[in-house]
Formats: sequence, structure tokens, C-alpha cells
Amino acid sequence: MNKNNVIQAEGLTKMFGDFTAVNAITFEVKKGEIFGFLGANGAGKTTAMKMLIGISTPTSGTAKVAGFDVFTQAEDIKRNIGYMSQKFALYDDLTVKENITFFGGIYGLSRVRIKEKTKELIADLGLEEVANQLVGSLPLGWKQKLSFSVALIHEPKIVFLDEPTGGVDPITRRQFWEMIYRASHQGTTIFVTTHYMDEAEYCDRVSIMVNGKIEALNTPKKLKEQFGVQSMNDVFLKLARG
Repeated sequence: MNKNNVIQAEGLTKMFGDFTAVNAITFEVKKGEIFGFLGANGAGKTTAMKMLIGISTPTSGTAKVAGFDVFTQAEDIKRNIGYMSQKFALYDDLTVKENITFFGGIYGLSRVRIKEKTKELIADLGLEEVANQLVGSLPLGWKQKLSFSVALIHEPKIVFLDEPTGGVDPITRRQFWEMIYRASHQGTTIFVTTHYMDEAEYCDRVSIMVNGKIEALNTPKKLKEQFGVQSMNDVFLKLARG
């Protein structure tokens, strides 16, 4: 594995019976990169991500994430990544502070470090006034930003974001992407799935999956040049139409 790559997959495949959900995909993600993983619903994005984060065993192929093998070192992968699922991951019946404390413990931080990180996250997000409120009472945008911060609490090498801005307003989406940029500039690699094609423009490189295969992979600028179009949405439409 190239030392500059934090994810490297070759021929990664996942089959369910006779159905091939992910068909021999090969790609790498560089350290500190914002890597967009795009595709329509059912294209295989989530299945591929589940293999990379160590919760689904591939049928064949090879992959390493943060230097660990997806077949034999899934638990090591889980300790070295952050993950924010499409379905909101925090607990609605715990307060903001309790959620941070709980996930800090899950990620193995000491009590002293959890206390420090709790204070830091609440201040960074401007949540001082609602720190003792139940997370379930917060607006969706605040929940999403808190969930992202909690995914970074243990300072992972890579954070996987599955449709992180689904359902939030445009202003909150922009604020969320500012948080992504900040994490990237601090050296965290961002692997993000999204169905918002304008968000593909914010990524360093983009992979587009169609029917379980990666059909395009490059910078947004080069992909638009390659397909002779003005937007990533047009790139996606051309690929979808075959």
C-alpha cells in the first residue's frame, strides 16, 4: 500500500447470491483528500462503504483502510476511522453533553480527555446554551453538525460520511461543508457519499458508481472536460444514460 494512500481497493466485490452489488471496484484515496463517492440509489455506494468500514466482508478482491486489511483487521479499521451514518447516529434521549461523553467512551478516550473534548466541541459548535438539552429537541442541522464532531472526537485518520447533508437547508449544508474543509485541512481524510451533485464540486476527486461499477473517477474539473459538460450533474446524467 502506497504510504500516501489511506484507502486502497483492488477488484473489491460483494455478491448477495447471484446478485453482484459491488463489481470489482479499484481505487485509492490519498491522505487529507476529500473524496466524493457518488451514484444513484442502488448503485452500490453504501454496500462498498460497509466493506471499507469493516462491517461487511467482501466476496473477493482486496482493500486496506488506514493500513489495515478489510478481511482480517476489521476491528482495527473501526478504531481508526470515524463514521457518520445517513440515519442520524446520536441518541435523542441523551443530552448533548451525555452523547459526547458516551461516544468518547466508545472510542476509548480517557475521562480527562472526554471532559476536554466535550468543552471544546460545545464551544466550537456554539451549543453552550443547549448543552444540557436532549439531542432530540435540537433542529436537524445542529444534530448533523454535532454528529460530525462526535465522529471526529478520537481524531481518526479517516472519516466516512454517508449522505451527511440529507434533509438540511442550504445554509446548514454550506456550514457543514465548512466543517469538512476544516477537518481536511487538519489532515483528516474525508470519504463522503452524496446525491447532491453540486456537492461533488467541493471534492478533490470524485468517483461515480453505476450498477455496482466505478464508471468515472477524477477531479470534478477533469470529469467535466472529459464529458464536455459544464456541471457535475451533467456528468452524472451522461453516465446514467450510458
